[in-house]
Amino acid sequence: PGAEERFRKINEAYEVLKDPEKRRKYDRLGENWKAGQEFRPPPGWEEVRFEFGGPGRGGGGGFRPGSFSDFFEMFFGSRAGAFDDLFEQMARGGAGRRADGFTQEPPREAPPQEVPLTISLHEAYHGTTRRLDLQSPDGRSRSLEVKIPPGVTEGSKIRLRGQGVILRIHVAPDPRFEVSGHDLTTDLRLTPWEAALGAQVDVPALQGALTVRIPPGASSGQKLRLRGKGLPRTGDGPPGDLFVRLLISVPKTLSDEERQLYEKLKEVSKFNPRE
Repeated sequence: PGAEERFRKINEAYEVLKDPEKRRKYDRLGENWKAGQEFRPPPGWEEVRFEFGGPGRGGGGGFRPGSFSDFFEMFFGSRAGAFDDLFEQMARGGAGRRADGFTQEPPREAPPQEVPLTISLHEAYHGTTRRLDLQSPDGRSRSLEVKIPPGVTEGSKIRLRGQGVILRIHVAPDPRFEVSGHDLTTDLRLTPWEAALGAQVDVPALQGALTVRIPPGASSGQKLRLRGKGLPRTGDGPPGDLFVRLLISVPKTLSDEERQLYEKLKEVSKFNPRE
């Protein structure tokens, strides 16, 4: 009730505070300063002094601390305390400005603690749960159980909400796979006749062994692409791919029969890889 009238007076008070000329008019005319009407001050009025100004600014826009309560008591009576702090901040240039003219910044939150965590490539693919024993910067110890989602990669960061902790993921090397983002590459060794004639061969994969078809005439270094068989993604994007790199291996020792067969192949074959 009466809010409109109270805020009208608030606006008038702030208008007086921020304008030196209006402050002088108010000193002379009181609440009738706008209409220019003279008024008869009450007894003791001549003892009242409003001091405007701020440190190092002469008569500039600060209000001497301590005079606000009297000023707003005159305007708003018993409600003056509700606006006293608000107008002191406004007259000093906004919330957070101290009486000495320096800006007082709000307290800053401590930066989150960054914790490195090493997981296996298998855990990066399937996800895992880990229990971590952490020590806060203030020396306190605590234990947290954290869930690592499937699809994290090298350098991924996981923020533990409400804990002030960020996990920085490191994926340990796996001898079977090369990792590039969400794509994986594995080597598959073939015999000369598998490469020449074609074959079906099992290859390792994180979801289990996969059977791939080797086309006839495969070359060493050739890559086969298995779409979607790499690492999953934590979002809605498609998973990475698995690349199978073919490497042709030749036996280091030959039986007599194997040697005879190779000699026969040498005689009948017209293939020359250098042409």
